Amino acid sequence: MKREGFLLFSEYENQVAPTDILKKDDLNPILQGLYGEVGGIMSTAKKLVRDKNAYPGFRHAAEEEFGDTLWYLAAICRRLDIPLQDVFSGAVSCDEFSKVGALSDLSRGGIAYISMPSGEPISLENSLVRLGKSAATMLGTKPLFNELVEFARAYLDAIHAAELAFSEVARLNIKKARGAFLEPKAEDLIGLDFDCGYSEDEQLPKLLKIKISQRRSGKSYLQLNGVFIGDPLTDNIADQDGYRFHDVFHLAYVAILHWSPVIRALIKHKRKSNAKCDEEQDSGRAIVVEEGLTAWIFTKAKELNFFEGQERVPLGILKTISEFVSGYEVEKCPLKLWEKAILEGYEVFRQIKINNGGWVICDRELRTIRYESVGK
Repeated sequence: MKREGFLLFSEYENQVAPTDILKKDDLNPILQGLYGEVGGIMSTAKKLVRDKNAYPGFRHAAEEEFGDTLWYLAAICRRLDIPLQDVFSGAVSCDEFSKVGALSDLSRGGIAYISMPSGEPISLENSLVRLGKSAATMLGTKPLFNELVEFARAYLDAIHAAELAFSEVARLNIKKARGAFLEPKAEDLIGLDFDCGYSEDEQLPKLLKIKISQRRSGKSYLQLNGVFIGDPLTDNIADQDGYRFHDVFHLAYVAILHWSPVIRALIKHKRKSNAKCDEEQDSGRAIVVEEGLTAWIFTKAKELNFFEGQERVPLGILKTISEFVSGYEVEKCPLKLWEKAILEGYEVFRQIKINNGGWVICDRELRTIRYESVGK
């Protein structure tokens, strides 16, 4: 992540507050969430100790776990009406930290003070033990201010031991939390039409109507403008679960994410005028990633009755999706768009499955996907 200078605690609080959808009058889930995230930090650190250089994703994983922990700490402070800044100011007001002056990057600021650890660096293992103990102290109670300060001090020690930048941890968490819990605004979607600047024959169609049908053989077929496209599909599994209709999910990606190397290949709309884009975004590896991701989501969806009656996709699934698509253009899409694509895609899938086919209507301009019966 690009370094962007320091971040005000008030700015962090203002950015993540709208993502707090938990009950405001119940501290227990928040405290348990905090404790769970500390466990996530410990699990990440354990993998680093065990795998050493074989764990190249440690930094990103650690930043994410520390960011989630900060989110829960801010949620606790919000419920106790305690500014997050006061907690961390108390954490560094001790002999363990010394202040170093710096030139402020605020237009109205002159000098900023950075609190730096003043003693010998504590090991990551020891810092995490201290962090875990301070988190456990608050479980089942209304935390006292000094307990929050002690936790924040242990948190800072652990961040320093992990060699992470606090502001980067917070910025990553803002992006993740807002992307996962807030409906994107129009300005958030600027630049998320990956076909901009390409000719029409290289763009995913703005309006796409695909017919899905099943024959007596049990195979499903796709038709576009009366022409069969792709290969006929079966479930490829003993437990007939409808995966033969999984192209619905690729179409949901087209409609809502404006992305699908699989559909581009099927309808021959790859962006070949740009050799780099064609190779890196539209070809074999990207197609394999999309197919693998779709199959993995389907496995999770089966456990959740294909998301019927659900208004949210578990955050763990969304987090894994972001890892799957890292390095591809679709990584720019907020997780909330992925959630919309999954929920709407599975709504259409359930109808296709019940009726053994139907029309799938994808509208990229509205970012919607819907079902129509064959009779219409």
